[in-house]
Amino acid sequence: MAPPLLLLQDIRLTFGGRPLIENASLAVSAGERLCLVGRNGSGKSTLLKIAEGLVEPDSGKRFLQPGTTVRYLPQEPDLSAFATTRAYVEDGLGPGDDPHRATMLLEALGLTGEETPDRLSGGETRRAALAKALAPEPDVLLLDEPTNHLDLPAIEWLEETLRTMRSALVLISHDRRFLERLSRATVWLDRGQTRRLDKGFAEFETWRDAILHEEEKERERLDRKISQELDWVRYGVTARRKRNMGRLRKLEGLRTEKREQRRQVGEVKFGASVGDVSGKSVVEAIGISKAFGEREIVRDFSTRIQRGDRVALVGANGAGKTTLLSLLTGVLAPDSGRIKLGTNIEMVTLDQRRDSLDPMMTLSDALTDGRGDTVIVNGEARHVIGYMRDFLFQPEQARAPISALSGGERGRLMLARALAKPSNLLVLDEPTNDLDLETLDLLEELLDDYTGTILLVSHDRDFLDRVATSVIVSEGDGRWTDYAGGYSDMLAQRGATAPARTVTKADRKDEPKAAAAPRAPAKAKLSFKQKHALETLPARIEKLDAEIAKLAATLAEPDLYTRDRKRFDAASARLAAAQAEHGAAEEEWLELEMLRESIEG
Repeated sequence: MAPPLLLLQDIRLTFGGRPLIENASLAVSAGERLCLVGRNGSGKSTLLKIAEGLVEPDSGKRFLQPGTTVRYLPQEPDLSAFATTRAYVEDGLGPGDDPHRATMLLEALGLTGEETPDRLSGGETRRAALAKALAPEPDVLLLDEPTNHLDLPAIEWLEETLRTMRSALVLISHDRRFLERLSRATVWLDRGQTRRLDKGFAEFETWRDAILHEEEKERERLDRKISQELDWVRYGVTARRKRNMGRLRKLEGLRTEKREQRRQVGEVKFGASVGDVSGKSVVEAIGISKAFGEREIVRDFSTRIQRGDRVALVGANGAGKTTLLSLLTGVLAPDSGRIKLGTNIEMVTLDQRRDSLDPMMTLSDALTDGRGDTVIVNGEARHVIGYMRDFLFQPEQARAPISALSGGERGRLMLARALAKPSNLLVLDEPTNDLDLETLDLLEELLDDYTGTILLVSHDRDFLDRVATSVIVSEGDGRWTDYAGGYSDMLAQRGATAPARTVTKADRKDEPKAAAAPRAPAKAKLSFKQKHALETLPARIEKLDAEIAKLAATLAEPDLYTRDRKRFDAASARLAAAQAEHGAAEEEWLELEMLRESIEG
């Protein structure tokens, strides 16, 4: 293996009396493609700052090969010291670097170079920072959440650009597909220590789960050994006290081992408060149009959203996704056409803006709306500390101001607030921002189990594939098209990548000028919901078989009709319903199995 350009060894760093990083290493060789993964708060961004030289560890070694150039993309770039975006990007160029590359990157990312920092949106700031990091084509690129605030065309452009660069990469991202396409090795930062897998992110989760399973087996072994030693202490120590003090010391050692054994951070426990059932038709849009000045956002669009649908809105930044979402939910009136909302709608909205709460408000007050220490979830009162724990907040954070929370913690807080409210229509605008991969998994499971209707906006392609049952796509010039299935299903039907608008001076500068060159159509695959149904339907069919047999035996009891007419009628009604459910389940399984075979065949 080639000697590393950048090397971290035995890194240790403590924040606030608690070790954040205890035994971490990172080796980056020329041309490597590494992804750095771990839970929110595990220290990934801090380790990247140590690699860049911005943070000094308590102990350990950082080595950089002489002459190696490194560029770092922070999560929150600061452009305040520069007059324009061009000045900011050119500040990152070395003596031999081509200044024309800076101009080319700015234009490719939808910027002119003349923007002033105080007028930039979050997406524009991120694009300027990307241009600065990419312009010199450094030996090592350290990228912390590079897809944050980027739309789908920009993400696809960035993927293609990074794929063709000679630079070694270290990536932190919550975008699964981005990591799968770019990474060739994975470093897992977990409980202060790093483990390395010499395979890309696509293989990571299977490897991680195997490690955690072995750890759980080891904990069970330790628990059994402690239990055996406690039995000996209770019943055998009195008569042999002097002779067996060594065994007591061994027991204390086992207890210490268990006490010091750092378990993986707990899982978020999501559960949405479900309101009353809505009408079958939730939203019906008939020929709606909306324009702002001369710019047409929505033109003659019609759709019908039924109870239980999961509808995703997809398009470039500035295409009008949030506007269309506001039209469909009745927040905004169309210029023409008609929006008809269904009956008994209980809507809860998760806004993409994390600044909608007073930064000086405490976490506890944000969850209780300042009314005591109780949160009402599904009609039941819960103490705020217990509800906080479900979302991985510690009791001592209850009185901490929101301004002290990380981006991921603010994301979990907004989810906790939204999910506590009863609803049958969830409106989610960029719900995946700043969430780690494990929390995303749990959010996907919650949405899959949610019995109501979901409208969502997201740039996370994997999340869209797992959650959405249909996708409404911006085709440009105010035209929107409805496609069945998730994001990959939409690409297969269109035969191209998601469209990007050409940026004009009249448009928002918050998007790229053009999409990457069209790729081959994505291979069709089962959605997350279809996979889940295919896996769980056989068990449901078997359960219904057993119930039908039991009901048939009940109805076969002699004289049941004359002896207990009420029981007979109930069993007859349930038998008919169970047989209907059985038939529907078998039919659904057969359709999914045929679909799976056609995809794999």
